[in-house]
Amino acid sequence: MNSHLIALLRPQQWLKNIFVFTPLFFDRRTADWHYAWPCIVAFVAFCLTASGIYCLNDIHDAAADRRHPVKRQRPVASGRVGKPAAYAMMAAVWGAASALVVIFDLSAVAPTLLLYVVMNVAYCLKLKQIALLDVFIIATGFVMRIVAGAQASDIVLSPWIVVTTFLLALFLALAKRRDDVVIYQQSGIKTRKSVEHYHLAFLNAAVPMVGGVTIVCYVLYTMSPDVVGRLGCGHLYMTSVFVVAGILRYMQLTFVSHKSGSPTKVLLHDRCLQFCVVGWIVVFAVILYR
Repeated sequence: MNSHLIALLRPQQWLKNIFVFTPLFFDRRTADWHYAWPCIVAFVAFCLTASGIYCLNDIHDAAADRRHPVKRQRPVASGRVGKPAAYAMMAAVWGAASALVVIFDLSAVAPTLLLYVVMNVAYCLKLKQIALLDVFIIATGFVMRIVAGAQASDIVLSPWIVVTTFLLALFLALAKRRDDVVIYQQSGIKTRKSVEHYHLAFLNAAVPMVGGVTIVCYVLYTMSPDVVGRLGCGHLYMTSVFVVAGILRYMQLTFVSHKSGSPTKVLLHDRCLQFCVVGWIVVFAVILYR
C-alpha cells in the first residue's frame, strides 16, 4: 500500500484506542482470553473506524491545513493523496470495521461505533467550529472507546472510570486548543475556526482547573469504598503519584515548552511522561493482580 495512504489513516493515533482495553484492566480480566479476544477485535474495529474519520477530516480540512505549519504536510493537504483516493480509503476502512463486527458477532459494540461515526462526521463538518462543544465531543469520543471495550467483553463499567476518562481527555483537548491559540497569536494563522472564540487567559485557567479536577476524581476513585470492596485492595491510592506527576508534566510541556499540539506525539517522545504511564501501569497491576 502507498505510504501516503497509510499516513492518511494516521496509525500513530491508534494509540488512543488502547482505552478500549481499560475495562479489562480494571476488572482484572486481561489474562482471560474469553474476555480479551472480543476486546482485541473491538480495538481493531475502533482503529479502522477512527481512521475513516481521519480520512474525512483531511478531505474536509485540506484548505485550512495548508495554512498550518505542521498540518500542511498531511497527505491530502500536501497533494500527495487526491480526494477521490481518500474517499475510497475511508469507505474501505469503514467497510472492514463493519465486516469485523458482523464476522465476530460484536452486535453489542455496533451502536457505539455507529454513534461514534455520526458524532465525528458532524464534528468534522460543523461542530468543530463551535468552541467548547468541540473539546467536549473529543472527550466523549474517549468515553465511547471504554464503553465499546465494556460492551465487547460484557464488563460493567465503574462510573469513576467513565468520569475520570472524560476529564483526562477534556484536559488534553483544552491543552491542544491552547496550542492553537498560541500559533494564532504568534503567526496569525487560524488553524481552526473555533480558535477565535478561545482566549489564552481562559485556557490558562481552564487547563489547570480540569487537570486538578481529574486528579481529585482519580484519587476519590482509588479510595472509594465501593471500589475497595469490589477489588479487595485498599492501596490503589499509591498510584496517584504517577497521575499527579503525569498531569503536572503535561502542563509543563503545555505552558513552558508549548508542545501540547499533539498528545499522541508528546507521549511517544517525552521520556518523563512515558515513565509516568509505565510506572502507573506497573504499580497498579502489582496492587490489583497480586
